[in-house]
Amino acid sequence: MAQVKRVRRKVDGIILLDKPHGFTSNGALQKVRWLLNAEKAGHTGSLDPLATGVLPLCFGEATKFSQYLLDADKGYETVARLGVTTSTGDAEGEVTGSQPVTVGRPEIEAALAGFRGKIKQIPPMYSALKKDGQPLYKLARAGEVVEREARSVTIARLELLAFDGDLIRLAVDCSKGTYIRTLVEDLGQVLGCGAHVAELRRTKAGPFELAGTVTLEALEAAHAEGGSEALDRFLQPVDSGLCDWPLLQLSEHSAFYWLQGQPVRAPQAPAFGMVRVQDHNGRFIGIGEVSDDGRIAPRRLIHTGA
Repeated sequence: MAQVKRVRRKVDGIILLDKPHGFTSNGALQKVRWLLNAEKAGHTGSLDPLATGVLPLCFGEATKFSQYLLDADKGYETVARLGVTTSTGDAEGEVTGSQPVTVGRPEIEAALAGFRGKIKQIPPMYSALKKDGQPLYKLARAGEVVEREARSVTIARLELLAFDGDLIRLAVDCSKGTYIRTLVEDLGQVLGCGAHVAELRRTKAGPFELAGTVTLEALEAAHAEGGSEALDRFLQPVDSGLCDWPLLQLSEHSAFYWLQGQPVRAPQAPAFGMVRVQDHNGRFIGIGEVSDDGRIAPRRLIHTGA
């Protein structure tokens, strides 16, 4: 008997998941997509299976704006274990070395000061970055080590929250592309004892914070009680990831032409930069960029269903 293909729903919006430990970001996305029975889905940057916390999942029209969340600043809390290095830089790797921990809080605070601001990082081998089309982690699993170019990242906040023996808890606010594993490994090297990430929790991604997340267990419970539609109440607006952008509302006339791809003028437009755009009814219709002549040029439009 032929299997009946599941008919997916058109779902638009963002679910802010508190990613559970042990899931890949894509694994978590596919699980929630199945629960929602959504047509189109995408996540906004990978979290390691070891990591938990803020993972915005985009559905339908929201996937058009996932890149801007990928580019957003992030926040983390991490527990680093001093005195032990691993092959992956975290607790899931094989131990590659151990040394006694003789440093105290003053030495740790002094070392942290050197990592604040703009710094250079060499991406880890166990990462999704590609070399000649191959993800580095696949090469690493085959025992290969390739040269990686150092990249500039910005650490806006690096605070020691707790220190207990060989464990330190850190709060980190950083730019996109920052590897917390590399930060911890480099810190361990400066301290002279080595270190790896024992725990990692993302606390912020762009405008999103942990307080607004929902657990996978809560989504599963809602699905068991009311089916896929019961999860719709957890959906945040399509443009919620852009809520810190300037917002412009167009007249009915301007919105019509703007949705045809034509730049328009708008009162109270900023002098430059990207903006969120609403129509005369307050409905989000896409994002635009202020051009040199002061008009708002469409950059990504959404299908309004009108």
